[in-house]
Amino acid sequence: MNLIQLFLESLTSIKSNKLRVFLSAAIISIGISSLVGILTSIDGIKSSVTDSFSSLGSNVYTIESSRDERGRNRGIKKKNNPPLKWREIKMFVQKYNGNGVVSVNTYVTQIAELKYKSKTTNPNISVSAGDFNLLKVKGYNLQSGRNFTELESNNGVNVAIIGSKIIDKLFEKSENPINKVFSARGTNFRIIGVLEEKGSSFGRSVDDMVIIPLETGRRLSPSSRFEVEVRVNNPTEIEKDMGISSKIMSIIRQDPIGNEKSFEVVRNESLEERLSDITGYLKIGGFSISFITLLGASIGLMNIMLVSVNERTREIGIRKSIGATPIDIKNQFLTESIVICQLGGVGGVLFGLIFGIGVTWFMGGTFSIPWLWILLGIIISTLVGIISGYIPANRASKLDPIESLRYE
Repeated sequence: MNLIQLFLESLTSIKSNKLRVFLSAAIISIGISSLVGILTSIDGIKSSVTDSFSSLGSNVYTIESSRDERGRNRGIKKKNNPPLKWREIKMFVQKYNGNGVVSVNTYVTQIAELKYKSKTTNPNISVSAGDFNLLKVKGYNLQSGRNFTELESNNGVNVAIIGSKIIDKLFEKSENPINKVFSARGTNFRIIGVLEEKGSSFGRSVDDMVIIPLETGRRLSPSSRFEVEVRVNNPTEIEKDMGISSKIMSIIRQDPIGNEKSFEVVRNESLEERLSDITGYLKIGGFSISFITLLGASIGLMNIMLVSVNERTREIGIRKSIGATPIDIKNQFLTESIVICQLGGVGGVLFGLIFGIGVTWFMGGTFSIPWLWILLGIIISTLVGIISGYIPANRASKLDPIESLRYE
């Protein structure tokens, strides 16, 4: 009996038990749809967040004072390296000859309270100070207004660029914030620009941030620690550029050759690594949920196929009496099981894609057709069909034709 005949006979048998087949396929469909839906959603969200990180980005590295490290007996061994001095930072900016853009910045405070006329914000506004390259290196875009000039940054002019949410907190809807003056920490600032809305990332929001010129920040908070950030023009050359910067800073800080450096050059890839870890765990969770669902579905399908063998005992006897071999009987029941699972698998893939598209769209992700997960769903549904149908098919093939014909 060839495959086409097996398939046609399976369809004939399926048509005679529509409700049973529908319920069996529905169980398989739920398992496959959960698998495809979860994996599709994760891929879409990951793609969007990865794009956001690259704009932050993965081609940016930071030069900072060495952090504390773990020592013996699980304690903390303190490094006594001094923070980067302003003189050292200025020398680095002048001597940097890599293929990137350098920005110097610092946090002035994270608990500022802004005032404009009769309105006052909560004391949870972050104030950051940076040079005129800060927006480019951080990947911030302006919604309106302009960036600092080099003159404003170097001379410490009291101007500011604000996050988009601050507009709602201080100004009326129809009011243009550009050139308006607000106060923070007893100092007046004139607004020259508004940042595009970016949302929050790991609890930190640019939309509630105020950025002031670097020299202004130094004047307001002389004890602040400074960071040097470099955005490399070509991401493939970031390791080379980090080596150039490390060599320049080692010379400036007079680190002895062969000794541990008194600073760190850190690539901003930790967020992407954390994202990969999280999505990896989510995928494991998705596979686990789908496996449990499909295990229950396969047991249910096996039970239904065993009932079908019992109900069709006389039919099996007739087929054997007219020449059907045990292999023919086994193949027929296996094919029926696989066809039922394929019907459920196709339905599950479609529902999973719809679910994945919906979740990705709702979360603001980027959707792409997950051919790998579609293929995986079809393969798994086929395997479930083979596993669930083998025992019933084997039992049907071993029935005695004479006893089967006597079965009522």
